[in-house]
Amino acid sequence: MDILHTIAIDNWQGPFPAETQTAACSALERGKVLFLPHLAFAFAENERFLLSPEISDGGAKNVSLRPSGVLGGTSCAGQQGEILRAMMERFAQAATDFVGRLLPAYAIAIERAPTSYRPVEISGRAASPIHDDTRLHVDAFPSRPMRGRRIMRLFSNVNPAHTARIWHVGEPFEDMARKFLPGAQEGSALHAWLLGMLGITRGRRSAYDNLMLGLHDCAKLDETYQRNSPQMEVTFPPGSTWICYTDQVMHAALAGQYVLEQTFHLDVAAMTEPQLSPLKTLERLRGRTLV
Repeated sequence: MDILHTIAIDNWQGPFPAETQTAACSALERGKVLFLPHLAFAFAENERFLLSPEISDGGAKNVSLRPSGVLGGTSCAGQQGEILRAMMERFAQAATDFVGRLLPAYAIAIERAPTSYRPVEISGRAASPIHDDTRLHVDAFPSRPMRGRRIMRLFSNVNPAHTARIWHVGEPFEDMARKFLPGAQEGSALHAWLLGMLGITRGRRSAYDNLMLGLHDCAKLDETYQRNSPQMEVTFPPGSTWICYTDQVMHAALAGQYVLEQTFHLDVAAMTEPQLSPLKTLERLRGRTLV
């Protein structure tokens, strides 16, 4: 499978050639992973203590930083908490500026979402199949309706011990959707309204959100699919960065520790080729609008 689009960039500021920008955007929208093997994010000396699983609170999967500046999932408090917040904010700003420069077509429309830091080894972590990110899946949120908006994520491996992040990347989105779409439910408008009114979801879920969550769950729960579907192992070494639409790329994180991640949201209309989005793909397969 032709999964990676490798770009030999070693700085976050640019400028980047127009042909590099165009090729990156095209590859991204076609479901490839942009791999930047030389783009490293460095910790300052006073941040080195953050390279420890002990900074996790042991409850949440990851340490999180909301755009509002609120930290979550960490045991750090006081000055240590402020150092953690500053590091994650510095990464978020670098990632946001970088995406705007590499993908200028998105620069005005892209929205910065939460930032996460993953200091705990993912391999061997106990989780139910639905919540197990070592199983192939596309991203979909049960409580945060996207209503067709894209989910793009930028990851950077900051592991100090030369330990790679190992992924499996699966088949194209439409191939997966054709397998599981018959078992996915669109849900009712009344139920979506009630969930929104009660504050269980952050806004009203659409048929698209229900179908995406159904695809996520069906793929994760299908043992035969997890074992036998087309998939390729990809290694992301320390000092590398990668970007993909995680609502489109079938992915599973099998191993690795100390990874920073920045999530972005983007309206389908801001894409250069909106017809390649999961929303338009599912609408074509369903034969009707889903939002």
